[in-house]
Amino acid sequence: MGMNNFFNSVDLLHRALDVQSLRYQVTANNIANSEVPNFKRQTVNFESELKRAYESIENEHNSFHMITTSDKHIKSQVPTDWRSVEPRRVTDWATTAKANGNNVDAESEAMNIVQIQMQYKLLTQLENFEFAQVNTAMKSIK
Repeated sequence: MGMNNFFNSVDLLHRALDVQSLRYQVTANNIANSEVPNFKRQTVNFESELKRAYESIENEHNSFHMITTSDKHIKSQVPTDWRSVEPRRVTDWATTAKANGNNVDAESEAMNIVQIQMQYKLLTQLENFEFAQVNTAMKSIK
């Protein structure tokens, strides 16, 4: 395991923990507003954007590159750095709403809270595992 892989893993885990924290806040806000007329629930989109960034890096070496001799020329597609991907709050305008225009189902949001908590716990365990591996490697060096 290279040091760079370790830092990338820890960085990704930190970002994932931050995203789960944001998801928790957004979901709690949905529940708090479940009876407010015309309130629309929100979700957090991160993983699909992250996947797109990773795919752009993978596809980079196979893709067609145009040579540009001027700033006015069309640039080839530049791969997205996964570290630049930010979580996005997405408002759900599409689902059918209750009679008062609200589309929050408090029961399913409560289930989301449980899922978010479980994922957060799993991510912290993964992070502990990463550090435990480094600790083991450091002990074997001595």
